[in-house]
Amino acid sequence: MKIELNRFKSWTAGFVMAAILVSCSGNKNTKDDLPVVEFQQEPGKLLILIDKKPFATYVYEDSVTTRPYFENVMTPCGVQATRNHPVLAGDPKDHSSWHPGIWLSYADLNGVDYWRLKGKVEHELFTEQPKGGAGKGTFTVRNYYMSADGKDRMVAELVRYSIIAEPSGYLLTSASTYSSEKGDFTFGDQEEMGLGIRVNTRITVQYGDGHITNAEGQKDEDGTWGKASKWIDYSGEIDDHYVGMAIMQDPANFRPAWFHSRNYGYIAANPFGREAMNQGEKSAITVKKGDKFSIGFGVLVYCTPKGEQADINDAYQDYLKVLKE
Repeated sequence: MKIELNRFKSWTAGFVMAAILVSCSGNKNTKDDLPVVEFQQEPGKLLILIDKKPFATYVYEDSVTTRPYFENVMTPCGVQATRNHPVLAGDPKDHSSWHPGIWLSYADLNGVDYWRLKGKVEHELFTEQPKGGAGKGTFTVRNYYMSADGKDRMVAELVRYSIIAEPSGYLLTSASTYSSEKGDFTFGDQEEMGLGIRVNTRITVQYGDGHITNAEGQKDEDGTWGKASKWIDYSGEIDDHYVGMAIMQDPANFRPAWFHSRNYGYIAANPFGREAMNQGEKSAITVKKGDKFSIGFGVLVYCTPKGEQADINDAYQDYLKVLKE
């Protein structure tokens, strides 16, 4: 079955790909003393600093992982939330180029598999240069999803990122618009479609001391795989901290995402793979030439003292407030 998205033609404001909130109990700031967000540009990457400390690296040119991503995402309490990239001793080596940290990709966009790096997502330029400041930093990029042979620009993506330092933590938002002036484009039906995260090995179910939990209280891969939920959390203890990452989805999405959640440390929020996620007949989402397509997700990255856990339901409400701003 093919669904044409003419009815989404008025979706012009944006595609919120992800929002990442990083919080750590005990790291409180008043509005009069907001952490400063700064950027340092290097060839093919953008270092993001908050209060002079690394938050994440946005990589947009990589000869191996040929699509943009955020790697080595840190919490305010100094504990890394994502798996090391490149992987280090002690990390499982599976999908080391496919799972760099936090990313958005598709295993079938116009028949090209960008998830498994069979096609390239080309960074064209910063349409808004990185701009930091007290409590907030922003930048905007334009990407192109290239044909399998790398010769043609098939789909355009305009993405504006904001990094917001609030008393409760750090919030990364991404607003994007997908379009094509060359022709229609179609999102296919695969497991690997949508927003993906790969968590720190030490909080995985398989290799560490972690658990997967969704908003309904279902647990781990057996309980959460293929289920739709407002949010899904991957978390566990690291030394004196409780560290986690929770994916949230925008209720304005064209339909809820099903979670491709795995005990080895990976989750993808996938609203496209209806058949692949055992939720019905094969799906194809087609966007007509000149139209625009929007979809939104959020990722909460948090750190609390050992023995305490973040309130993900409360954080989800904060995410909804951000979407309305």
